[in-house]
Amino acid sequence: MENKEKIKECINGCLRNERKSQEQLFKLFYGKMLGVCMRYTNDRDTAQEIVQDGFIKVFEKLHLFEQTGSFEGWIKRVVVNTAIDHIRKSKKDPFLIDNDNDYKLGVVDPTIESEELELTDVKAEIIMEAIQQLSPSYRAVFNLYVMDDYSHKQIAEALGISEGTSKSNLSKARYNIQKMVESKFLKLH
Repeated sequence: MENKEKIKECINGCLRNERKSQEQLFKLFYGKMLGVCMRYTNDRDTAQEIVQDGFIKVFEKLHLFEQTGSFEGWIKRVVVNTAIDHIRKSKKDPFLIDNDNDYKLGVVDPTIESEELELTDVKAEIIMEAIQQLSPSYRAVFNLYVMDDYSHKQIAEALGISEGTSKSNLSKARYNIQKMVESKFLKLH
């Protein structure tokens, strides 16, 4: 759990531009935010870069935090938005439908809504590995919808795509994750 008093002290120090407070705040949340960024990229160096860029934004926008809700949630939102910006910059149209990945995974009709994954029977690391193997477009939509609780409307606005594309990419991401997990289990048994 958050040590609210320590965090509040760090926030106040950061608002006074104290380097030590910035360093403490960074150390408090770096690990969690790196985990968030690793969901959006499969490259640790890139994830670390996104976290650093995110914290620069956190320090620049800290005066906007109203200190009423969860500070960790606020930082996470800034870092997720930084990851989205990074994805947008790294590829011209990363959120268009990606049929190459469907072909490689043997999807016959990717528009068909797949069954929900039975997460209770699957180890978290296998699912995370499958998420990492998704194309950037599918991974971004999946993470925003499933992990970060965005609506399709919010995803569409954040990524500059239609709600239909968001829904389609989520459906395909779920299907591809299910196929990768099933394939992994077949190899294990």
